[in-house]
Amino acid sequence: MIRQLAHLCLMSHQLPAMIAFYRDGLGLPIKFSLKHDDGTAFGHYFGAGSMTFLEIFDRAGAIKQWGGGDANEKLRSHVGSHYNHFCFEITGLEEYCAAIQERGVKLDRPIKVGMDHSKQAWIKDPDGNVIELMEYTAKSMQL
Repeated sequence: MIRQLAHLCLMSHQLPAMIAFYRDGLGLPIKFSLKHDDGTAFGHYFGAGSMTFLEIFDRAGAIKQWGGGDANEKLRSHVGSHYNHFCFEITGLEEYCAAIQERGVKLDRPIKVGMDHSKQAWIKDPDGNVIELMEYTAKSMQL
């Protein structure tokens, strides 16, 4: 039986900018890092509440560690469904959005209540990945 989503993995060519966005901008702590034998970190697990994580790897570092990067990788990246967005559940959405805006994170549009009756805001990370910030309300369909 599935208990919960364990982690979402993102591969990036700009790991320092992604760290700055998720750790310094959004406030997600790095719980642990994966390192090459020489001690160089190439991946980080960011805590996203409970036992869920956002896993971000430097693409070149991952290829160095595990191989890959051949011509077939480009083909595989275009097969099947494509990523649309992921969502963080937030408490105190207005306050949280104000805080991240002070740290330089820009909202793509104003906070609104969606069709599911939950409050939502939208942002993008340095790689352009779309992120929904959602706060449940008493009328949220998810509840």
